[in-house]
Amino acid sequence: MNHEKFIQEALIEAKKGDLPYGAVIVKDNEIIIRAYNTSQTDSDVSAHGEINALRAFTKQYGYSLDALNGYTLYTTCEPCPMCAAACIWAGVSRIVFGASIKQLIDLDTKQIDLSCQTVAEKGFQSPEVIGGILADECLELFRQL
Repeated sequence: MNHEKFIQEALIEAKKGDLPYGAVIVKDNEIIIRAYNTSQTDSDVSAHGEINALRAFTKQYGYSLDALNGYTLYTTCEPCPMCAAACIWAGVSRIVFGASIKQLIDLDTKQIDLSCQTVAEKGFQSPEVIGGILADECLELFRQL
């Protein structure tokens, strides 16, 4: 899979949101769902890009504990504990992200300092987690805030 290509697509989505978190859900090298952060717009603290992507997917395709088995979620930043847990509940097989939580903290962005990998390891299913793809490009969106 071309991780950089799909992080680039997540970056496009991130620029549409009220904060620079964008996500795409991919299966068989095809983007199935696109989403971005709408927490401020929707007055919904849970409306992160990843959550919005999962909501759009389950609305369109239905929900089960393994609904996203075989799918990869690409996101501009490492999923927070809420988003990582939602990926586990949805059965996402792989999570690929750009900037890490640690990198966002270094930019003084408010984060919960708990890695996606740690959350995944504690879950009843454990998606593969790959980070650092186009991290500099993802961080640049936060430097522009």
